[in-house]
Amino acid sequence: MMTRLVDRVAIVTGGGGGIGAAVARRLVAEGARVVVADLFEAVAVRAAEPLGDKALPLQFDAADPQSVKAMVDRAVDHFGRLDILHNNAAMTDPDKSPQDTTAVDIPIGIWREILDVNLTGYLLGCKYAIPHMVAGGGGAIINTASNSGSAGDLARIAYGSSKAAIIGLTKYVATQHGRQNIRCNSIAPGVVLTEALEKTVPGLKEIIQRHILTPEFGTPDDIAGLVAFLASDEARYITGENISISGGGLVHQPHYADLLAFMQAKD
Repeated sequence: MMTRLVDRVAIVTGGGGGIGAAVARRLVAEGARVVVADLFEAVAVRAAEPLGDKALPLQFDAADPQSVKAMVDRAVDHFGRLDILHNNAAMTDPDKSPQDTTAVDIPIGIWREILDVNLTGYLLGCKYAIPHMVAGGGGAIINTASNSGSAGDLARIAYGSSKAAIIGLTKYVATQHGRQNIRCNSIAPGVVLTEALEKTVPGLKEIIQRHILTPEFGTPDDIAGLVAFLASDEARYITGENISISGGGLVHQPHYADLLAFMQAKD
């Protein structure tokens, strides 16, 4: 394992989930100290405990400005500085997410709640983290967007719109703070192999797999590797970019899966 992040301090929001926990593990493995921040304290503690004193679990609410500020301040108070922010929290409430449907049917309250967490929460993270990063000489921000921010779908209009806005937010932060040595990039995962995916609608995984180009789905560890790279000095000349990590799910013609099946049937 490389040690590109020695003496760096990072915050990972949504740090108790599959991707967030994998990112926290990877950053610590590369030498960083990490705040594992999550809406649910118990999952933050569960993700942080194996990392020992290199990780600090914190409960926070991405939709609450004071909670986000307190999270950032606590990170700096505990570890002495802040170098990396991975904005990764997202609305995953099992009662609310299914209501994220279409422009006609979505309740406006659900639209606002999803944007508050998925988008405004990222702005707040940047707002309160950047001054600490500038004071320390610079920093790297990695925002979790999604392929859903680059193409439409049959449902999840608020989720997809929030992810599209994150890509725009990333470019603005990179532009406005680049000369202060702040780099800001977004990553756009496609479908990632997690426990949640395995429990999803029967047959959905197989349908999606027909449209990716790699033999297998990516895992949270694949996402973590990209985050660690973007947080490191090896990515010092990369900023304002949105990097898809999706097995090529959006790079091909719409008829790819059907044509491939047709060609294979002829062989």
